[in-house]
Amino acid sequence: MEMIPYTVEARPDTGLYNAKFGIWLFLASEVMLFGGLFSGYVLLRTGSPAWPHGSDLLNVPLGTVNTLVLISSSVSMVLAWVALKEKNIPKFKLTLGLTLLCSLIFMIIKAIEYGTKFSHGIFPKESAYFAIYYTLTGLHALHIVGGAIVLMYFWLPVGTKMWKTQPQRFTNRIEVVGLYWHFVDLVWIFLFPVLYLL
Repeated sequence: MEMIPYTVEARPDTGLYNAKFGIWLFLASEVMLFGGLFSGYVLLRTGSPAWPHGSDLLNVPLGTVNTLVLISSSVSMVLAWVALKEKNIPKFKLTLGLTLLCSLIFMIIKAIEYGTKFSHGIFPKESAYFAIYYTLTGLHALHIVGGAIVLMYFWLPVGTKMWKTQPQRFTNRIEVVGLYWHFVDLVWIFLFPVLYLL
């Protein structure tokens, strides 16, 4: 079976292998998506005669913990990729497992936040602020879930079997997933101060 070219080696025209080029194109579309939503937020906020402060309405300590959790997950994601570069599969499994654990902790905390709001009857229809809050954080949470599903696949034996036959291609796949994961974490780093602190 002939392999598709440039799955391991960089393309001469872009300097990137196919998957890395593809993820950068995908992330550019994600920047436009979240950029549009952030722009909508800015227009609503600047056009409103009175806008609530997120620190008065949201649980800042829980949001802070979630920020630290996601930053930690980015560190463990990098360590997982480094472990593959070192050909250390046990370390890869451990650090990728820590990334998955961080994603689970993030989602549990987000569920607690949503559950508390729902129990007090606070839904998106409550105000423009909460419509923005639920839209941005909900979309971000969906990105976390999607990323965690892919990470879980690569963590399980069915995903790691490629390592035995094509270790460089497998390492490239982890790098690509890592780029997505860092983007999702970066979005939260913007969301947290905008929604929780300002």
